[in-house]
Parts: sequence; structure tokens; C-alpha cells
Amino acid sequence: MAADFDSPWKEALDVYFRAFLLLLFPEIHADIDWSRPVEMLDKEFQQLVPKAAQGRRTVDKLVKVWRKNGRAAWVLIHVEVQAHRDRAFTKRMCVYNCRIFDSHDRDVASLAVLADDDPNWRPRVYRRGLWGCSLRMTFPPVKLLDYAGREAELEASDNPFAKVVLAHLKTLETRDNPNDRRAWKVRIARGLSEQGFPTEEVQRLTKMIDWLMELPTALERDFWRELHEYEEGLRMPYVTTLERLTMLKMIERGLRTKFGEEGAALIPAIEDMFDAEKYMAILDALVQAKDADEVRQVCAKLAAPPPRRKKGGNGKRGAK
Repeated sequence: MAADFDSPWKEALDVYFRAFLLLLFPEIHADIDWSRPVEMLDKEFQQLVPKAAQGRRTVDKLVKVWRKNGRAAWVLIHVEVQAHRDRAFTKRMCVYNCRIFDSHDRDVASLAVLADDDPNWRPRVYRRGLWGCSLRMTFPPVKLLDYAGREAELEASDNPFAKVVLAHLKTLETRDNPNDRRAWKVRIARGLSEQGFPTEEVQRLTKMIDWLMELPTALERDFWRELHEYEEGLRMPYVTTLERLTMLKMIERGLRTKFGEEGAALIPAIEDMFDAEKYMAILDALVQAKDADEVRQVCAKLAAPPPRRKKGGNGKRGAK
């Protein structure tokens, strides 16, 4: 079974970038000043990518961070998630690193996440030379397959990105066994509730897991039925995870279909609402909207705090 790795990985890096570094690149995580804002520079990065490569299915991230070095200096982290072998991968890492440095005149760290299924493919160096002139670039890769066999560790971890890695590994492992994939999908999703992740976290992670671990239609229905029955049995506030995620999927599909990237830009704020009634209001607005700005205005109203009531309730002054 093929899987869509790009969408969930892009969202996972956006939402859990700090947890991503803590799990996979802990030494880099320890050198960053997390009290200062982290800035995603995806638009700036796309301007540096050749037009011929912009349609390429991959996950690229450019992130601005501040180091713990006692100086007001920011640096850039370029992340590339590669889900299949590519002979041009090391060259691309070098080219993008040089383009980013040339554009921003800042130190750049290029990190590779090798998410493929070949344990022997471990690129980390690009080199070329001619007549005594040479260029060599090395970059730190993380091979996700190295975490295979460490399921218990990933399941027990309170790092949300550990669940993304576990779901990815099990997606690769169960490529030809959809029943096993369904069982692992249920197990990982249930584990979020059992570990006490916050309600909003359960929703976000369940969505990413759902994206990664695609199932045939019949097994997908079984997954949601089993998860829904489990949550109902817990009698917890997030028993409507299924309904909310279903509505959120419909909203995302509608925004992307009708308004493209402009519509997709509204999705993070909509996810944060975590409210079925608000989702329904957005769906109603989406049907009638002529442009993304109309939906944006509805979202702004729904996200705004309720007006404060005046004393007396009816607006009149109380009796003396």
C-alpha cells in the first residue's frame, strides 16, 4: 500500500519542530535558545528552489532559530525528509545549503531525515572537484529505520514526535499487510489517550497518524469504529475525535479545492478551535464563500472571545 508521507510530515515539522529536534537531533536541540521565537521560512525557501523542482514530492523546511551562545545571532536550519533513494540527493542538499547561505548570509545547518525503506542507503557527503579545485559538504543524516525494534521506547515516550516516527515505521513495515497496519493504527491512536496527552494534542496526532497510515476503505471504517467505541468507553472530553476530524477533513479538502494555498493557509487556525459547532459554521461558510477572505472573516469571528456582559444583564443601571 502506498502512503502519503509528505502532508503529515510537513505538518508534523510545523507543529512539533522542537520535539522533532529533541528526538532526532538532541545535540542541536540543546544548542538552541527556545525562549526566543522560532520562525518557519517556507515562502522564502520556495523562492530559492528552482522552478523545475517545485513540483517534486518531498518535504523541505527552512527554520530560523537563535543559538545559546550569549550573542544575538540567529542561524538557519534546513530540513529535508527523503522517503526514497535518490542519486541526486546529496547534490541537492549542497545546492540548497549554498543557496540559503548566499541569500541570507547566515550559517546554515542542513539536516537529512532518511525515511526510506533501504537500510543500506545512508548518504551524508557531497563532493566534486576539477584540476585541484574541490568542494566537499557533509551533513548529519538520521535513518528512521534505525528506530525499528525500539517500538516500546517510542510508545512510552512523552515526545509527540515519537508517535510520528512510530507511525511512519509501521506504515513501511505493513506495506503489504493492511490488517496489521489497522491494528497498529488503533494501538498508536489509543496510546495517545492512555498516556494522557492533552485533548488538542490527541486530535492533531490522530490526524497525522491517519494521514500516514492509509487503509483500504473497509478497514478505515473499522479503525474509526474501534477508536470511537474505545473513546466512548473512557467517557472523556475527546469522545468526539472522530466527528471533529471528519469535519476537519471536509474543511481542508474544501479550502484546498476552492482556494488553493490561500485556503490551506487558514487550516492551522481552524484546527486550534477544536470545536465541532465552529467547524460546522465554517463548513456552512465554505459552501457560500466566493473567496478565501470570506472564510477568513468567519474564522476570525469564531475565534474572537465572547463580548463581556454589562453589569445588570439588561444594560440598565441597577436600582439605588
